[in-house]
Amino acid sequence: MLTASHDPMPSRRRLRSLADGVVEALVDRIRSGRIPTGDRLPTESALVAEFGVSRTVVREAISKLQAGSLVETRHGIGSFVRAAGEGAAYQVRPDQLETLQDVIAVLELRIAVETEAAGLAALRRDDGNISVMRKTIADFDAAVEEGGDAVGADFAFHRELARATRNPHFENLFAALGTGAIPRARLPGTVPDAEQQAYLRRVNVEHTSIVDAIAAGDADAARAAMRTHLANSRERRRRAAAAAGG
Repeated sequence: MLTASHDPMPSRRRLRSLADGVVEALVDRIRSGRIPTGDRLPTESALVAEFGVSRTVVREAISKLQAGSLVETRHGIGSFVRAAGEGAAYQVRPDQLETLQDVIAVLELRIAVETEAAGLAALRRDDGNISVMRKTIADFDAAVEEGGDAVGADFAFHRELARATRNPHFENLFAALGTGAIPRARLPGTVPDAEQQAYLRRVNVEHTSIVDAIAAGDADAARAAMRTHLANSRERRRRAAAAAGG
């Protein structure tokens, strides 16, 4: 059993380490066949009880397994082990996300793809998609309050939006990018905690603006909200790169 910190504001590194521990244990079970292909993973509550971690940690771990194409989540049912080779052929390797310039390049791709995805989602989404996106926004807030970086909830938001397009290529591309597509997942935590938390809250306000436009069926507003959201992230990284002499 993993031991969670009793500090009410655990470090981002601590939460990520706990999630990685859950991932390692589940990957071992999948690779060994103890959880066979097609079988459902234990429920979120069962994993919380088994590993002694928070729901935030478990959700982060499941997001990492999704990003690695090891599991797929069927909303309202659970997460299931994928067969070998079911993952996307296109992948972004960790060594392709090592520098600020690498992260900016991925953000440029995301702006092009996700701006249109938001417009399509506004036209094609159903109530279930909206419900899931709003839940990821609540999960994001909960992660920030626990002192986490909310990467798992952030990834889940964008992946559900891609799913809402009803075009599987959008979801497959985002799954291939993985959690590394979320900029702060690959950057050192040099921002003071208070400033980082304020930034993350602004990010989630932007998420809310996006889902509100999608829920209203306003494709133009959804595209604009998504472009603003990702462009803000890109400009922040560009300023960081300039400050570092990059």
